[in-house]
Amino acid sequence: MLNSLFIIIALSSVLLAAFTGQMQAVTDAMLTSARDAVNLALGLVGVMAFFLGLMRIAQDGGLMTVLSRVVSPFMRILFPSIPVGSPAMSAMVLNISANMLGLGNAATPFGIKAIEELDKYNGQKGTATNAMALFLAINTAGLALLPSGIIGVRAALGSANAAGIWIPTWFASGCATVMAITAATLLSRLPRYRATEPSQINLSPTSSSVTEGSDHNVNQPDAPTPSPPRRTLAALFWVAFFLLAARDFYIRLATDGFGDVIRDMLSFWMLPALVAVFLLYGWVRRVRVYESLVEGAKEGFQVALRIIPFLVAILVVIGMFRASGGLDLIIGLIAPVTHIFGMPAEALPMALLRPLSGSGALAVASETMNTHGPDSLVGYMVSTYQGSTETTFYTLAVYFGAIGVKETRHTVPACLLADITGILAATFIINLLFG
Repeated sequence: MLNSLFIIIALSSVLLAAFTGQMQAVTDAMLTSARDAVNLALGLVGVMAFFLGLMRIAQDGGLMTVLSRVVSPFMRILFPSIPVGSPAMSAMVLNISANMLGLGNAATPFGIKAIEELDKYNGQKGTATNAMALFLAINTAGLALLPSGIIGVRAALGSANAAGIWIPTWFASGCATVMAITAATLLSRLPRYRATEPSQINLSPTSSSVTEGSDHNVNQPDAPTPSPPRRTLAALFWVAFFLLAARDFYIRLATDGFGDVIRDMLSFWMLPALVAVFLLYGWVRRVRVYESLVEGAKEGFQVALRIIPFLVAILVVIGMFRASGGLDLIIGLIAPVTHIFGMPAEALPMALLRPLSGSGALAVASETMNTHGPDSLVGYMVSTYQGSTETTFYTLAVYFGAIGVKETRHTVPACLLADITGILAATFIINLLFG
């Protein structure tokens, strides 16, 4: 489906540009988007290198195995084909958790690691498995507990209730996630997609492709024995950390509101705390932390190179479509219909752009709130769209590009159904609460 969408959008953009006289704009957009795609991939190198290095520490220290066993009762319901104890389970949990907490920089490397681990069970490389499609659908549903980024934008624009989108965001992203799971599960059972389902590689300790301590070995050997003195020092570190966090909380509370303090501390303290968890766990388990981090970080550079062609293809065709006036044409055609569902015409560009372009959607949301006010109905609506949905095609390009998937099967329709559900749920709850 992604192949067909790519061709349709590209050719439609060319014809529309020829009809409207926007050929120069489309040409400029092609060149600019291609350059931006490469810059974006290179910009991810440092983030991916560092966090994949942290995951290597967690893996060498046995944390990934422990985490996968803890969450396996729930994850086994969603991913029954993935063995208990697989690193894929823990990587998916870390990715979903990072997204829920608004830790966007950490979520992408965790997601790439998860998709790489899932690919190890794929008997037909280059084709998405049911587990991959479900994971991507959940990821693009954008389940969010802390939409800190857009709350910050609202605060900067002078909102009197910047965090007012918290409950609407939980509701909308929750509905999108339920739809993502339902759609991915049901679509995988259709004859068309069952016929293209890849066979599964059953990895076991006795398999010839498995070596002791390998990532493929789902029954990994026991983790290194923790050092009692190091465990004591780690405990002292966390005591000091939480005392300092409490001090910062009370200092901020003297000048800021309770909600603002909680939001800021969750936004700015969570990521450093996550880094400390990985480093201390590995250190307590006698892992050579620096060497493990460097070894894992090498993957970041390799992944960045692999995703560049996929990002270029996706971002160029999206740039062509926007420059040709295709987005404006669609808005004009469906605005009368979306108005029936309570979506103002001013919010429609954001709804359509969000699955296509993260930076473009954020710019539109900021401009809309600046024009109509962040606490207007439209302002609440576009900021909830931003907080409760994900940039679907960018996510597909990055994650599938990392492992070279070209046949996406039912992933795209499942993701788009989740996007539509999230937008409609956000529209409903905003009209209910603020209309």
